[in-house]
Amino acid sequence: MTTILIPDSSRRWDCVSLGEVMLRLDPGPSRIHTTRQFQVWEGGGEYNVARGLRRCFGLRSAIATALADNPVGRLVEDLILQGGVDSSLLQWVPYDGVGRQARNGLNFTESGFGVRAAAGCSDRGHTAISQMKPGDFDWESIFAAPNGSRWFHTGGIFAALSPSTAAVATEAMDAARLHQTPISYDLNFRDSLWKSIGGKPKAQEVNCALVRKVDMLLGNEEDFSAMLGVQIKGVSEDFAELPIAAYEEMLREVAAAYPNLKLIASTLRIAHTASCNAWGAIALYEDQIVHVPQRDIDIYDRVGGGDSFASGLIYGLLAGKPIDWAVRCGVAHGALAMTTPGDTSMATLAEVERIIKGGSARIAR
Repeated sequence: MTTILIPDSSRRWDCVSLGEVMLRLDPGPSRIHTTRQFQVWEGGGEYNVARGLRRCFGLRSAIATALADNPVGRLVEDLILQGGVDSSLLQWVPYDGVGRQARNGLNFTESGFGVRAAAGCSDRGHTAISQMKPGDFDWESIFAAPNGSRWFHTGGIFAALSPSTAAVATEAMDAARLHQTPISYDLNFRDSLWKSIGGKPKAQEVNCALVRKVDMLLGNEEDFSAMLGVQIKGVSEDFAELPIAAYEEMLREVAAAYPNLKLIASTLRIAHTASCNAWGAIALYEDQIVHVPQRDIDIYDRVGGGDSFASGLIYGLLAGKPIDWAVRCGVAHGALAMTTPGDTSMATLAEVERIIKGGSARIAR
């Protein structure tokens, strides 16, 4: 495994993400099927990474996406702007009045509590971004001077939206590689996205091809087996125990199968309850294992924890930090993101650094 080479800061963006941005409707402590009101947030697996890099770490990030041009789309845009993410790559698709041709995605999510697990119900068929095709984004212009990005991020959620989105991801990766832009890819398996289009066999067909174009691969306790067909030995279906030796073996097996990969990382999560998780990570970089042991953390809203891990890890690499620090940064940022509502991080860099150093939750005033 070779070192990831980071371009200098002369490029326009520190990170460009490619993916869908949905409107999340959150019933708070209530349930989706009984609530009388929702709070709204914006969110999406790939977008959350760009937003975390901007809001927590102060980097220049952009989101390549598409929205149907109606009031819901404009609300999502407003939320993106509030998050500080560059929306200049956002494409507007005409709205036909009812959404027969294109619409905006909705994600109903309840955070869970105690023995009641978090749950989500997506309403995202025929969305504007799912219908993007190769050629719809000018990737040469995006990645070449005078623009350019120091990093490119996308993932398995975007690739699952339609056959054409996987082709768009391929096109973007090829352009990024041509301009020496490091690429990260979060496997992010979602059964609901794949079950009607071929299930895990189709997911593996699509993702095995995309991963061959990637520098950094991310996943969790389920993603590697579901998306790449690489099994983790000694792990039960409920992931009640995560044997570190088995994870190390799995990471090395993935590295051998995909010699293009320079860094492979997996979060480590055991959900004791919806409100208490054991949280850590393991990574393989330059043939060395980096392990951040799990510790029990209290959960307010677990959605987006893995995305915040990704943005913290990417920040560490972009900042030129040692790999051990970068992985710890990802774990700390993910933990903090799960203490607040919504998909996206509300943490600050100072808070992340305090957690890395082992700081307590004693009041700061």
